[in-house]
Amino acid sequence: MMRKNTWARLALAVVLSLHLTACKDTKTLQENEQLKAQVAELQKENGQLGNDLQTLTAARDALTKENEALKAEVKALKTKHSGTKAASRKRRRG
Repeated sequence: MMRKNTWARLALAVVLSLHLTACKDTKTLQENEQLKAQVAELQKENGQLGNDLQTLTAARDALTKENEALKAEVKALKTKHSGTKAASRKRRRG
């Protein structure tokens, strides 16, 4: 009688542990699928951010080049303008 009880308990324990393991596996699989979806979304966002960074870097470089050209133009105009100003002052005084 004792042996039958022991085997029954052991069988019950095995069945319960298999059931719990199956539940955990299902839950783990669902979590894995959710994580995979999140990783895919983050990779997509990362790719888009990389593209945005390249676009912004190119725009910045173009603006820097334009800024340097405008600075050079302003400098040239100041040099040209200051020379004519000095000459015109001399004429008025003289």
